[in-house]
Amino acid sequence: MKQPVLLLALALLTGCASQPTLYTWGSYEDLVYTMYARPDKATPELQITRLDEDFQKARAKNKALPPGWHAHLGYLYFQTGKLEQARQEFETEKTNFPESAVFMDRLVANLKKP
Repeated sequence: MKQPVLLLALALLTGCASQPTLYTWGSYEDLVYTMYARPDKATPELQITRLDEDFQKARAKNKALPPGWHAHLGYLYFQTGKLEQARQEFETEKTNFPESAVFMDRLVANLKKP
């Protein structure tokens, strides 16, 4: 009776072994949280700087950025009036995550409106 229980426990522990992460999140999650919780602590300019640093680190390690990362950066560029950079980030989000195409296309279309 002890052997099957021991094998089951071992199988469960093996299944919980750490898996390699699919994306590198950097400071993205913390920035989004801070942006809403304490906006004065996460200005668009500060976030752009931090996300650019995260991008450089991810690229150096050949790691992928998570869904929403480029869209968020595009939104920050929009907030700072850098519409061409915003468009580029929205297009990158759409390319990396095709399921976001309808939303990203709508955002790009709204960039062109006065």
